[in-house]
Amino acid sequence: MITKVIRSRDEYEAALSEIERLVDRDPEPDTGEGERLDLLTVLARDYESRTLPSIAPDPVEAIRFRMEQQGLRQRDLVPYFGSKSKVSEVLAGKRPLTLGMVRALHTGLGIPAEALLAQRDPALLEPAGFDWERFPLAEMVSRGWITATARDIKSKGEELVRQFLAPLGKPEAALALYRRTGYVRSGRHIDQYALTAWTAQVLRRAEAAPAPAPYKQGTITLELMREVARLSWSEQGPRLAQEFLLRVGIPVIIEPHIPRTHLDGAAIQGPSGPVIGVTVRHDRIDNFWYCLMHELVHVGKHLGADCRRFCDDLDAEPGEDVREQEADEIAGEALIPKQEWNSSPARSLHSSDAVQDLADRLRIHPAIVAGRIRHESRRFQVLSGLVGHGEVRRVFSDIEWR
Repeated sequence: MITKVIRSRDEYEAALSEIERLVDRDPEPDTGEGERLDLLTVLARDYESRTLPSIAPDPVEAIRFRMEQQGLRQRDLVPYFGSKSKVSEVLAGKRPLTLGMVRALHTGLGIPAEALLAQRDPALLEPAGFDWERFPLAEMVSRGWITATARDIKSKGEELVRQFLAPLGKPEAALALYRRTGYVRSGRHIDQYALTAWTAQVLRRAEAAPAPAPYKQGTITLELMREVARLSWSEQGPRLAQEFLLRVGIPVIIEPHIPRTHLDGAAIQGPSGPVIGVTVRHDRIDNFWYCLMHELVHVGKHLGADCRRFCDDLDAEPGEDVREQEADEIAGEALIPKQEWNSSPARSLHSSDAVQDLADRLRIHPAIVAGRIRHESRRFQVLSGLVGHGEVRRVFSDIEWR
């Protein structure tokens, strides 16, 4: 006769047989047999909880149970689901619960979260402070950043974004940090969720292929920037610059921009160090090198605890931000020193011969000189054949350009 904790399958089977016999006898609660039935039931449940695999609760059954308890109809669930059709589809098993629905049902109807989540992580219910549905999920899937079906996008958007952001740490902390300590240079409206997605993808790629050695503060000097700029002479110059900077601890990630971000480039303080993102939005040699120099200034002088991300639309003026003004000035000086520029005939002649002469003296690509002339003169129709249209993206043939 079992009177102690059940420790084997044989003891468990014996207890079940005795429980079945006692149930058939239907003893009174306060009798010896009644108390024996209660004890065996407790012992059997204890053994089951310790040894038998748990079965995930069915969310639909949990909802139907609560509806029956409270006398609710399907129309009473519309506030928790958003529409009559969604209620019908969920109860019919044709649509999974979104995390938003789970939160609403848990808060509004008191249905246990574990019953609604089934196999999903309970940590997903922690408040985030973000409207996850505003992330450009369809665009992210089309670019291969996330693998998901159209059904997943509709029903599991928040989970997909959380998984996407997971390599960067706790999503809420990372997103809040870059929003709070970031600067965006642009003259147009920026979709902050698209910008966040692009930033995260750049950092994900940088974390997946880290620099061989960590970046050391003070590495970026004017002379180093000029050394990088001289790589522009080569047709593979942008790729060579990427390899050069990786060796000093700065990954340069080429990532096409997302619509409604209008980005040329960004300097970002990532989990493992500074990262530069370049979109090649304008496929011109002069634009690439100016953008790269601009972001290098941000890395060398401006990234820190008070600003961990600079996102730049270089079509826009720097405005009153002194950091942007400084990045513009030093980038220009790194590419073409002021003294050389002021003494060069290229400044006033705007001829291809003058452009080539200055480029030869500085050992930089003539597109950089032509771009400087066009920018300062505001005559963007001149020297258009020298700025290297269509010559950057082809260097990065491994990128899927859009």
